[in-house]
Amino acid sequence: QVQLVESGGGLVQAGGSLRLSCAASGRTISPYNMAWFRQAPGKEREFVAAISWSGGRTSYTDSVKGRFIVFRDNAKNTVFLQMNSLKSEDTAVYYCGIQRVGGTFKTLSVEYDFWGQGTQVTVSS
Repeated sequence: QVQLVESGGGLVQAGGSLRLSCAASGRTISPYNMAWFRQAPGKEREFVAAISWSGGRTSYTDSVKGRFIVFRDNAKNTVFLQMNSLKSEDTAVYYCGIQRVGGTFKTLSVEYDFWGQGTQVTVSS
């Protein structure tokens, strides 16, 4: 069983930056596509970004393109999300997940396993 622990969230002013980390333990995540999702109060969990097992392919939801960067360090069993030019609408709890089946990126949360407890990101305007 793998455990994922997200960290790095916090309170930041609009225009600021944060770097989130997703550390895995119990199993190597190097063979798996990984993704970041977020969930705001009263809303469904939504796809933010994904990265292939090698780090060679990435995908982003339109609202974060050009502002967020997803990358990974397989040697450290960790995935990161660099968030720049943050906006108030980025406020949410951010989660990472392991894509259940390889290949093309999935954007539905049901396609992912082993969610962590999430990390809160609050952007003040």
